[in-house]
Amino acid sequence: MSYRQARYDEPLIFELIGENDFCLMSEDEVNVPESMRRETLCLPDLSEREVVRHYVNLSQMNFGVDNGIYPLGSCTMKYNPKYADLLSSLPTVRSVHPCQDEDSLQGALQLMFELEKCLCAISGMDAVTLQPAAGAHGEFTGMLLTKAYHSANNQQRDEVIVPDSAHGTNPASAAMAGYTVVEVPSGPDGCVDLEALKASLSERTAAVMVTNPNTLGLFEKDIGTLAEMVHEAGALLYYDGANLNAIMGMTTPGMMDFDIVHFNLHKTFATPHGGGGPGAGPVGVRKFLEPFLPVPRIVSEEGKYALEFDRIDSIGKVRSLYGNFAVLVRAYAYILAKGGDGLKEVSQKAVLNSNYLKSRVAGTYEMPFAELRKHEFVISARRLAKEKGIHATDIAKALLDRGFMAPTIYFPSLVEEALMIEPTETESKETLDKYAQALLDIANGDPEDIKSAPHNTAVGRVDEVYAAKELILSWRIYQRKNGKGSL
Repeated sequence: MSYRQARYDEPLIFELIGENDFCLMSEDEVNVPESMRRETLCLPDLSEREVVRHYVNLSQMNFGVDNGIYPLGSCTMKYNPKYADLLSSLPTVRSVHPCQDEDSLQGALQLMFELEKCLCAISGMDAVTLQPAAGAHGEFTGMLLTKAYHSANNQQRDEVIVPDSAHGTNPASAAMAGYTVVEVPSGPDGCVDLEALKASLSERTAAVMVTNPNTLGLFEKDIGTLAEMVHEAGALLYYDGANLNAIMGMTTPGMMDFDIVHFNLHKTFATPHGGGGPGAGPVGVRKFLEPFLPVPRIVSEEGKYALEFDRIDSIGKVRSLYGNFAVLVRAYAYILAKGGDGLKEVSQKAVLNSNYLKSRVAGTYEMPFAELRKHEFVISARRLAKEKGIHATDIAKALLDRGFMAPTIYFPSLVEEALMIEPTETESKETLDKYAQALLDIANGDPEDIKSAPHNTAVGRVDEVYAAKELILSWRIYQRKNGKGSL
């Protein structure tokens, strides 16, 4: 079958003309303020049309949610609806300033107040803060809330338990908050080993962080028993919302007896995602934890909204101002557009697409643990590696050759040669069939061709270890490393 090919390589803008053709303009000629001046401005002498063409060509070399399936398991790279982008670009949104007087911010405060209530309803929590700027930032905020709660109860708990099937940022977030991280293994069914958890729980346990469904795409079937064990030990139960896209309208973290939950608005509610931002990671809590939430809190009295800073038990601010407002607008618009039934359908379609795609490739690829998955699934290339020398990284590179973004690979670590795939609910059956066929073609293809992929992208197989050690992130860094000075 034919595949969409990646675009041919586009040269760097500095390579579009010869070195002697640079337009070296003095700073006096371009009237640069003295505080911003450099010795020279080395800019190529290109026409507007050439500059536009260059940057459009560069954009077409990228993989993104707007030009194809982006099946990164655990990351939920959903299509971002354009009505939400349009609403977030309205003058009343982009021109509002958080330092304005509260009387002139009533619309923005109302939107954020109502978004908090929506997230409470979706999660089964009693209160939400919108401040955290990303998912991991939400995790960190949750750990600060945990610390404040135990401190208020005069308990010195210094351990956080994280299953090996949890979201990958959980251990780092707990460690950054000053906790010792204790890992517990999965059982033969891919869910948390309750005996191992029981052995790890103690008076030192501050919280247990659980992703449900977990990173294998499996729902923790014993979550009720798990919650009882955690609470009997005096610890808090934390819900990582990375996989909330699988359960909306079907159940809630509140029904599972979680105490704290973070949301990834840039995953579940279809706002821009990646590159460290723009994102949002609101945190929801049970009523008994509300006093510890970051300030300011948005309050409403007689139809007027205000920011309340006087909260003596609050952990304080976790971010400047009140959150990534344009992202909050997008998420609010998405939730209102979908409604309760629509959000439930989102999860149903996400689970359907995941299981359909899994059924197309299972058999050719090994399927560890249970067959039925939620919104994502993990397959293994272990057999291909042993029989043909084709590893997960080779499969990922070969998918790029065929015009597809590769899935998450080598995570979670409890699956050898793991490929973690999440198609999301917005992909059509035709797209899923094409992706499945590409995976099958790679598994049955010429091993030497697969192991030398990619062949059709702008850059071929790179030395990833060297690339991580020798960061060349700009033309100026490249010039310095080649002894050509600084531009």
